[in-house]
Amino acid sequence: MPDILPEQAREKVKVAALLSGNGTTMSALLFHSRLPDCPYELVLVASNVPDAPGLAIAAAEGIATFALPHRGMSRADHDAAMDAALRASGADYLALCGYMRILTPAFVEGWAGRMVNTHPSLLPKYKGLDTHARAIAAGDAWGGCSVHVVTAELDDGPVLGQMPVAILPNDTPDALAYRVRLAEYQLLPRMFSDYVGRSLAPA
Repeated sequence: MPDILPEQAREKVKVAALLSGNGTTMSALLFHSRLPDCPYELVLVASNVPDAPGLAIAAAEGIATFALPHRGMSRADHDAAMDAALRASGADYLALCGYMRILTPAFVEGWAGRMVNTHPSLLPKYKGLDTHARAIAAGDAWGGCSVHVVTAELDDGPVLGQMPVAILPNDTPDALAYRVRLAEYQLLPRMFSDYVGRSLAPA
């Protein structure tokens, strides 16, 4: 039988994360990556907001960061610059972790099948913004979150997994959003690991 390699010698899929804010879902991915059986490592955290708190978290944990404000740049030029930084990092896959930019079709096409997003609704319901308010207004019993592969259409693409979160009587969008975030922290690392780890699976 072949020797079992020490953990640090095992091949890992290289991943970059894009964020615009606090970096909580990025942090879930980052700390999950330190579990012994995780198939990926985080090699870069990039943002369009230079003072995004998520960048500080990544830097404190020894992860390379890159920031480029989008103001004064065309969407295409900004995406091209971000893409160059991501590719220079050696990333095989991208994770969108609260990246508040609509990506150009060219950017999405360049990472087709290799970019994953988490969305705070049970897709295909409530694409876009105000997902929790819309679910409450519709009288739904459940909100939740979805992890999906990114395509050119907003909040579309194959769904990798979902986690329902109960909507309580007299719930508010903020209260529901808090509980859905807790679900996202569980769902995203699991679904992301399963997806990017396929290339390393013996089967």
